[in-house]
Amino acid sequence: MPSMPHLRPGLGFTTGRRERRPLPKIPVPIARAIVDCAVYIDGHRQPGRIGYSEALEQVRSTGEGFVWLGLHSPDDEQMTGVAEVFGLHELVVEDAVHAHQRPKLEIYDNTQFLVLRTVKYVEHESIEQASEVVETGEIMIFTGPDFVITVRHGDHTHLSGLRRRMEARPERLALGPTAVMHAIADLVVDSYLAVSEKMETDLLAIESSVFGNKKRWLDIEPVYLLKREVLELRRAVTPLTNPLSRLTSNNPLVPKEIRRYLRDVADHLTTVVDRVVEYDEVLSSLLDAAAAKVGIQQNSDMRKISAWVAIGAIPTMVAGLYGMNFDILPGMHDAQGFGLVCLFLVVVCGALWGALRRNHWL
Repeated sequence: MPSMPHLRPGLGFTTGRRERRPLPKIPVPIARAIVDCAVYIDGHRQPGRIGYSEALEQVRSTGEGFVWLGLHSPDDEQMTGVAEVFGLHELVVEDAVHAHQRPKLEIYDNTQFLVLRTVKYVEHESIEQASEVVETGEIMIFTGPDFVITVRHGDHTHLSGLRRRMEARPERLALGPTAVMHAIADLVVDSYLAVSEKMETDLLAIESSVFGNKKRWLDIEPVYLLKREVLELRRAVTPLTNPLSRLTSNNPLVPKEIRRYLRDVADHLTTVVDRVVEYDEVLSSLLDAAAAKVGIQQNSDMRKISAWVAIGAIPTMVAGLYGMNFDILPGMHDAQGFGLVCLFLVVVCGALWGALRRNHWL
């Protein structure tokens, strides 16, 4: 017999059954999101492993060097803990966690927040068999007087190789946190150049398929696919122009030497932007050409169908007449009448086929 509902103080009516309550969320340790953390003094990495709180305390107590903290896909609690230690604004913390941001530069007092969209070319045998050409991710960079924090989103946004290369050149790291910002921006823009060069191969393949005569039927799907991927690359590349312009201008938070390096990055970005815009225009023209070619193919098919229907209409009409209950049609009572009618149909249909063939309907 089911239990009767009874009243529990402060909880209202229950059925006597044990209520299920959601399990408390167990916080994920910040160490899960940390890729690397180190203190750099005069461009040299200090030995030993150290937490980011201790690292920042060491730098600020001695007044030498800076902290480079690398994070990968942190959650809200992890990023909030980092923000409390480094004094980051709550708005940029939200952006760093949820990602999907446009390239931008935000400045909060003496802290700069730069968002970069990363791209990776997805290898494929041919553009006709590809389902994706460009894979995107994000790198966010916080720079202050004595720290730089990198937050990565995506599986292809590794910076370990960059860190090792910079550690091999301590004179660059000695320029401070903005030197790390420049190195990352340079790496990302160079990847734009590499991806755009590989996409040019796909563009040439599509041009050959659209204007070539090897295939009877034109598959327009690869054109739409590459058009979509070029737009994705354009959304990653074009908005970065303004942040780089602000960094290379008279920005007091960026040393003069770093601004010179950033101008070279801006020049490379301009090359990529021009190339992507050109790809977009070429693909728009290819879409128009492909649509026109498909229309021509459809018109040609309709002419062929109409031609065969016209040829087939003659024997159909004659068969319909002889199938009626008429006794006055030619050849009805002649033994050779059927053969003469068949010969007549062959001659007329053959003549019509020849005429349509000469007019390129068949």
